[in-house]
Parts: sequence; structure tokens; C-alpha cells
Amino acid sequence: MIDYLIVGTVLGLSAGLAPGPLLTLVLIETLQHDWRAGVKVACAPLLTDLPIICVALFVLAQLSQVNTVLGVISLAGSLLLLSMAYKSLRSPQILISLENEAAKSLSKGVIVNFLSPHPYLFWMTIGGPLVMKARAQSYLSVLAFIGAFYFFLIGAKISLALLANRSKILLEGRLYIFVMRALGVLLGFLALTLFRDALRFFQFI
Repeated sequence: MIDYLIVGTVLGLSAGLAPGPLLTLVLIETLQHDWRAGVKVACAPLLTDLPIICVALFVLAQLSQVNTVLGVISLAGSLLLLSMAYKSLRSPQILISLENEAAKSLSKGVIVNFLSPHPYLFWMTIGGPLVMKARAQSYLSVLAFIGAFYFFLIGAKISLALLANRSKILLEGRLYIFVMRALGVLLGFLALTLFRDALRFFQFI
């Protein structure tokens, strides 16, 4: 269970801190209104991701006996994690601009997150397979992974909203870049784990 708790923590922090449409909405809403508005946008995944997770797990369950397909999915997940690691290692400072930005709301955050390809890619290639592996160990491991992932995903975005509410300088400083570099290294290790799983499905090891 502890290993899935750690993996969920790393993936949640990485997704929560990574620059993207939802994080941009969090920062803009916070700076244009207050931290409460940013927190509402940060919580959008709690409203959008459940059906995505259910669909991903249903599809993966139907393919659970097809090792070649699972190998391809694991390989795709490994490549996606490597891409995330690369972006984290190369992550620039967050540059906040309020020019020509309309006010955003929780509903806008829900729409943006639901229409974004990132949750679908994550749960089909990384999150879903990890949940399947965790379920083989225990349902407590599943809860540990999903709970840690969303706690740190939402928590990271809320923390950035609070920082934005207090000081723009902190978000554009070296601390953010250092954290993203460290997460990039950890994501690289997770990518190697999924790549190993892909080799096992292909019966190379």
C-alpha cells in the first residue's frame, strides 16, 4: 500500500504543479478575484474525473487478458511519463498575465478539464493500469493511490492559488523551478517502471 501511496503522491504533485490550462485558470481567477475563486477552479477535477476513470477502468478490464494490448498501453504510459518528466525538467517560470482575460468560474474550470485530453491520456495509460495493479494487491492500495493522487493534485493547485494571492514573485522564483526539476527526476523513474511492465507483457523479460 505504501508504494502506491508514494506513486500517487508523486504523480499528484507533478500534475498539480505542471503548467497547463487548469493551472492558468486557477492563477488568473485568484489574481482577478481572490483565493476562494482559485480554489473553486482547482477543485474542478473532483467533478470531472470520475466518469473518465470509470471508462478507463472498464476498457482496461476488457483488455486484461490481452497482453500485447496491455504492453502497448504500458509503453504509451511510459512515453507519456517521459514527456511529463522532460517538461518538468525544462519547466520555465510561471509567467502570469492578466491582459485580455475574461473572468473564469468553477463551471469554466469543469469544462476546460473535461474537454482537455490530459485526464483521458493519464487514466488510460498511467492511472488506470496502476489502479488495476493496485487492485490485485488490495482495495486499500487502490484507495491509497487515488486518494494521494487527488489530495496532492488539488492541494498543489490550491497552494499555488494561495501563493498567487500573497505574492506573484514566489511563483516566478527559483523554488517553483527546483520543485519541478525534482518531480521530473521522479517521473523519469516511474516511466522506467512502466517500461519494464511493457517488456513483461511483451514477454521480453
